[in-house]
Formats: sequence, C-alpha cells, structure tokens
Amino acid sequence: MNEQSGPSTAGPAPVRPARSAAGAAPAHPPAGPDAGRTALGLCSVTYRRLPAIEVARCAAHAGLEVIEWGADVHAPAEEPGTVRAVREASDRYGLACCSYGSYFRATPDELAGFPAVARAAMLLGAKRVRVWAGATGSQYALPEQRHATVRCLRAAARIAADHGLGLATEFHGGTLTDTVASTVRLLDEVDADNVRTYWQPPLDTPDEEALSGLAELGDRIVAVHAFSWWPGNTRLPMEDREDLWTAALGMLDGRGIEALLEFVPGDDPAVLTREAATLRRAAGQTVSGRT
Repeated sequence: MNEQSGPSTAGPAPVRPARSAAGAAPAHPPAGPDAGRTALGLCSVTYRRLPAIEVARCAAHAGLEVIEWGADVHAPAEEPGTVRAVREASDRYGLACCSYGSYFRATPDELAGFPAVARAAMLLGAKRVRVWAGATGSQYALPEQRHATVRCLRAAARIAADHGLGLATEFHGGTLTDTVASTVRLLDEVDADNVRTYWQPPLDTPDEEALSGLAELGDRIVAVHAFSWWPGNTRLPMEDREDLWTAALGMLDGRGIEALLEFVPGDDPAVLTREAATLRRAAGQTVSGRT
C-alpha cells in the first residue's frame, strides 16, 4: 500500500507536556489497571505527505494515544537524526510509539541491515518492529524461499530481543502471512517468543469469515490495522464497517493490543477525528480511553 495523502485541514490542538527522548518518561503506557485495554492510534503512512510534526499533531487532535511511525518516509533507519526528530514530535504531543513500521522483508540480502532497523526502533521508543514475511505469497513460494524467510525472521528476532524489542509480521497479500493458515504455520516455524503478527480484514472478505480468521489467530495478534475498505480498496468511512470493528475489537478486548487507523478516505487529515471517534466507539471507549 503506497497511497499518499493530501494537505492538512485539521484544527489546532494544545501541546501536551514534552517528555525527554532520553527516557525520562516511559516510551509506552506502563502496566497497571488499564494494561489490557486496547490502545487507539495511527499509522503514520496514512499521511505520508505530511511532516512528522503535523502527523503527530493530527493524531493528538483526534484524541489518539499511540503511533506507528513508518520507515519509508518519516523515520528512515539510515537517518538517525531524522528518527530523533520524529521521537521529539511524538513526545511533544504526548504520543507513545508502539511500533516501528519497517519494510524489512526477511530476505537474506536484507538481514545485514536489520541492526540499523532495531536501533531506529529504540530511538523512537518503540516496543516492536513491524516486518514483512518475504516477498512471495504462500501459494507461490518455493520451499527454499519459505525456509530462507523463516531463517531470516529467526535471526531478526534474536537481534530484536537483544534490543528488548518484539517483531510482528504484517498480515498482507503477497507474503507468507497472506492467509491465517500460512501465518500460523510461519509463526510455528519461526518459534520465537518475541514474534507475533498484526491483523487486518482481508480485502473482499465477508465479516463473518474475517472474524473467524481473527479468532483462529487468537493471542498471536499484537495489533490491528484498522480501515474500512469495500469492495477491494475502495475507501469508506469507518462507520460503514463499524459492525465488523465492534466485533473484532470486542474479541480482542483485554489483551492490551493496539488498534491503528490506516489509510483514511481521501488521505484527508480533516476526517481523522471522525474516524478516531468511530474506532473509539467500536472499542467501547470514551475520549479518555476508559470503558
């Protein structure tokens, strides 16, 4: 998904107290009575054309609390100065970075670059790195391709663990996590405690079937990418598939996952508050995040 966004029209938001990027405050919410609550947030790739400070402002204005910073535009791993500035933008608006959205595809020629990815995640204060399970769909991948991806994910998991990070695979077509069955198989093959998966409703999949797959993945899920597309990649307001998201977030309630808005209609920052309100309602939360 490489859609791009338009200019911001969202209104101003008050700046929340800044936190030190050096670690004076926790990078993500501490454990406590709300530890199992679903945290609501945004994928920065939703607004690729906006500077990071504006993305953070829009997320805070919408009442969101966490963000997944993308590595392709906002926080490239090879630009630590840029990554530090992105962390400062998060801190300025009181957002926790829950995940670093990398484009590491677990291929042998990419493995040497993964330590830099892990370091960037640490600079952001993220607790995990989002990765991709190869570059070939499960139906077409040759056995040696699958084995190579498993080996690379194992190696990346070890590097991530050395940095106190988890990994989560994108649940996406054209990879080895394009179906529930292949995702379960892959996670079993990798067999690493710090490797889980994301979930999102597969394109053109009826709600009942999508929810059945969600139930099968169960506690392997650490976060979901929330959007409302139907048919294909036609973007609808979240409220048009609110029943799906109410059911999905109800199934995941109490597990401490994140629900991250992604690719809103028209790439329009002005609709983010509306979309966040629908997601909040689906999660059974008030503006404060409490049920």
